[in-house]
Amino acid sequence: MTTKHGEIWWTELGTRDPEKARAFYSSVMGWTPFVASMKEMQRPAEPGEESYTVFLMGETPVCGLYDMNVPDVCDDIPAHWMTYFAVDDVDASCRQISELGGVIIKEPFEVPKVGRMAVVQDSTGAVFGLGTPDKDQDC
Repeated sequence: MTTKHGEIWWTELGTRDPEKARAFYSSVMGWTPFVASMKEMQRPAEPGEESYTVFLMGETPVCGLYDMNVPDVCDDIPAHWMTYFAVDDVDASCRQISELGGVIIKEPFEVPKVGRMAVVQDSTGAVFGLGTPDKDQDC
């Protein structure tokens, strides 16, 4: 994954049917899903454990998938792809977005071993994510 300001950093699918989505994208794109433990992204999740899917092309991570059947996700949000752009400073970028007529949907937050992130909306209504990658990111 890239970490240069302004470049696409990561993209992920939010879905309420992860199993069906994994099968679909494996068939259509040829991706191999690795269902990782949220506690330790380097190991497979055990049954019932909170997980995150990393799709691989060979050994290279290309995108992720998360289960929207968790608290804090509104029921009326449909399955969707979310693109995150790398920025040098998420908090400063959020201030700039607000000044330019955008909206901060989810205030900056930390994801351990991944980075600092936020979900925002531009001045035309398009939603995207921002991320300042952690130096020790796992994925």
